[in-house]
Amino acid sequence: MQRLIYIVLYPLMWVTSKLPFWLLYLKSDFLFFLAYRVFGYRKKVVMGNLDLVFPDKSREQKKIIARRFYTHLCDLIFETIKNLTISEEESTKRFQFENIDLIHQYAEQNKSVMLMCAHYASWEWSGILQKQISQQGYAVYKPLDNPYFDRLVRKIRGRFGAEIVSNKNIVPRLFRDKKDGKVNMTLILSDQTPKLGAFKHRDHFMGIDVPVFTGTEELAKKLGHACVYLQIEKVKRGYYSARFIPLSDDPASLPDYEITRLFLDNIEKQVAEDPAYYLWSHKRWKHRLTP
Repeated sequence: MQRLIYIVLYPLMWVTSKLPFWLLYLKSDFLFFLAYRVFGYRKKVVMGNLDLVFPDKSREQKKIIARRFYTHLCDLIFETIKNLTISEEESTKRFQFENIDLIHQYAEQNKSVMLMCAHYASWEWSGILQKQISQQGYAVYKPLDNPYFDRLVRKIRGRFGAEIVSNKNIVPRLFRDKKDGKVNMTLILSDQTPKLGAFKHRDHFMGIDVPVFTGTEELAKKLGHACVYLQIEKVKRGYYSARFIPLSDDPASLPDYEITRLFLDNIEKQVAEDPAYYLWSHKRWKHRLTP
């Protein structure tokens, strides 16, 4: 059945990826109508999250954020499909890095980097970075249950040369690289929700006490990697800008969880400036402490 689903859907996705952007965004607008107006996809989760994070905003203000979020989410879906066939030239034009010299400096210093990323704007298009740096890039992901779509996800995210590594395999890979003297850069979506019983630290994220993912910081301390936040902004529809925000060149010198706190501070700043581009459909606060 999994193979059949893949056989049916893959050709549709490939044909869709070949469409011009103006037509993709027409399809996105229609998907928005279905997801938001007709079916209310995860609307209860989205509004619940907005209620938690923005208790002082009016219901109408939250509805405006939600509508803009759903518009962006639908764009993100079609932009991810577009990644199947998008050219290097087009991707470079639409996803630009402001201060990539910082990453070049780390390479010159033979310093590996843990690139901490959030579910904000378009993390899916960040793979074009590999074409602009000398380090081997790794992107950490959680494998899908369907092996056919799992291979497809790795193909899409690794089109420009980054290696897509599962969350179970990234640790031995990084320690092997360190032993072999190889310099790398590892992108991890570090704002994820840890499983209950599998976390070491709680903190306030957007004002709410929740378990926080500290694996990126812990790895950086053990390996001696620099920690950098990849701040992605949506410039306009179909265009993004990313900036590298240094958090620490020497993570081991900082108290435990300080880097994680700095990372969360940067996300909170972005969300405060424009909340529509955060992934509100994710149950990020499901393990929160309640009064």
